[in-house]
Amino acid sequence: MDAVSIHEVHPDAFNYVWDNSVVPALEVESGEAVELHVRDASDEQIHRDSGVEDVTKLDFSHVNPVSGPVFVKGARPGDVLAVELLEFRPPEWGWTAIIPDFGLLADEYPEPWLRISEVDAETATVRFGDGISLPYRPFPGTIGVAPSEPGEHPILPPSRFGGNMDTKHLRAGATLFLPVGAEGALFSLGDTHAAQGDGEVCGTAVEAAMYDATSRSRRRSTTCRGERSRRPRTRATTSARPWDPI
Repeated sequence: MDAVSIHEVHPDAFNYVWDNSVVPALEVESGEAVELHVRDASDEQIHRDSGVEDVTKLDFSHVNPVSGPVFVKGARPGDVLAVELLEFRPPEWGWTAIIPDFGLLADEYPEPWLRISEVDAETATVRFGDGISLPYRPFPGTIGVAPSEPGEHPILPPSRFGGNMDTKHLRAGATLFLPVGAEGALFSLGDTHAAQGDGEVCGTAVEAAMYDATSRSRRRSTTCRGERSRRPRTRATTSARPWDPI
C-alpha cells in the first residue's frame, strides 16, 4: 500500500461549539490522514489523582471540547464526507463519574461518584477496579462537521451533521458518512472513550483523552440526509495502523 501523509492538528486547536465561521486549524486534500490530539470530556478538569469533589466542581461551559476543525479541500455543501477512523492512542488512565442531576440514573443516584480506571492498550484492557476488567475499545463519542446554519450550535445534541452520538461501533476500521453543510466540511472530533457499553446510562463512559486519534476524510460527490456508518468486517486492531502494509 502506498505511504500516506499524516497531518497534525495542534493540541491547542479545539472548540466548545459547532460553528461554520470558525477558522480551520488545518487544511488537507481529500484522502489525507489527520492526527488529532483529543482532550477528555472534562477538558482536563478531572485528573488521574482527582477525588469526588472535582466532580461537583465541573464547569459545564468547558466540557466536551472537539479538536479541529479540519478543512477538507473540495468538500462542498451537498457532498458527503467519508471519515475513516484509523487509530487511537490513549494515556494510561480514564475516568467514569456519576454527576448530580445528569444522566438517566440521576434520580436513583443523586450523590457524586468517581472511578479512575487504568488503561492498558497493549493488553486491550481497562482495569475498572474491584476485580473488574473491561475490553479496551476506544472510539470518539463526538464526531461531526459544521452545520449549514450560521452561528454557534451546542456540541451535545446529535444532528444530521453528527455530534455527540456516543456510538461504540465507531472504532478503528469504521467509516462514518456525514453530509457536508459548509465549505470544506470543517470536521472535528472529541469526547474519546476507552470503553463504553450501549450508551452512557450514568452520563459518562470510561472517558479518556487520546494522545492521537487518526482519521482520513474523503469527499464524495453523492448525497445523504444524515449520518451513516460502515463497520469493519473483522474485529479492528487498535495497535497496528490499518493503512500500513502488514
